[in-house]
Amino acid sequence: MTSKTPATRRVLVAKPRGYCAGVDRAVQAVEKALEQYGAPIYVRKQIVHNTHVVKSLEERGAIFVEETEEAPEGAIVVFSAHGVSPAVHEEAARRSLRTIDATCPLVTKVHNEAKRFASQDYDILLIGHEGHEEVEGTAGEAPDHIQLVDGLDSVGTVQVKDPQRLVWLSQTTLSVDETIETVSRLRERFPNLIDPPSDDICYATQNRQVAVKEIAAQAQLVIVVGSENSSNSKRLVEVALDHGADASYLVDDASLIKDEWFDGVTTVGVTSGASVPEELVAEVLVRLALHGFNDVEEVESVQESVRFALPHELRKDLRAATV
Repeated sequence: MTSKTPATRRVLVAKPRGYCAGVDRAVQAVEKALEQYGAPIYVRKQIVHNTHVVKSLEERGAIFVEETEEAPEGAIVVFSAHGVSPAVHEEAARRSLRTIDATCPLVTKVHNEAKRFASQDYDILLIGHEGHEEVEGTAGEAPDHIQLVDGLDSVGTVQVKDPQRLVWLSQTTLSVDETIETVSRLRERFPNLIDPPSDDICYATQNRQVAVKEIAAQAQLVIVVGSENSSNSKRLVEVALDHGADASYLVDDASLIKDEWFDGVTTVGVTSGASVPEELVAEVLVRLALHGFNDVEEVESVQESVRFALPHELRKDLRAATV
């Protein structure tokens, strides 16, 4: 009798994964502010949607608040990568807060588009998730002109003043495929719907979804490292399931991985959301190795080279400190 050779257990690690340029910039803004001004530094909302990043910054002296009114007058407050509405800027000015705006430049681009189209009296259909900080910030730029479209089911309820002056914008962290389908459904109702001048879904969201599609087609299980409140991380789970994976799970860290997930699995895909530090992925790979998944291959789908400068308010003070 010949014994059956056990199948090789392998791991396909998506690249790109993890930190995008906007997240890296925002996290660095808090770190540099702590170095430059000393603790405490107040941060409105989570600087990025990752529990480990927030905890690490808290340990260094960052204080996270829900609203600027929770920070003492005159304090330094960092605005998160997701952006804020003009009303938040106005409230901060009234309370003499020193603000550092760490809004991702790609979110700022959407804000500027909203203001421009509103100034031209367009109705704006904002595709995104109700309650998400980015959506609230963008909608606040032109509340009288913006209407939220939250998923395919809400397309039928859209009402507009003039179907001839209608444009769509989107939250930057959505599923590319779902956004395309939503726009297609909207265009069935409103044939003259105008596209934004450039794609609103951020390069990093798109690239991570392209990468997870490639590994999902070859894996029975895809593990996505990311926090539950991270929109782009949750979308990676959905994309993995839609493109070949039998199962996909979102985990904040390796401790949440369950042994039963590996039953009958020979290939595991691993990726991480745009706000996830690489050490959390490394810990997942260690956990997988304990289950015999020692053959690790990085699968690069797209090369990334985008970098963003630190917020200008912070750069000015950092330059002055070196003179």
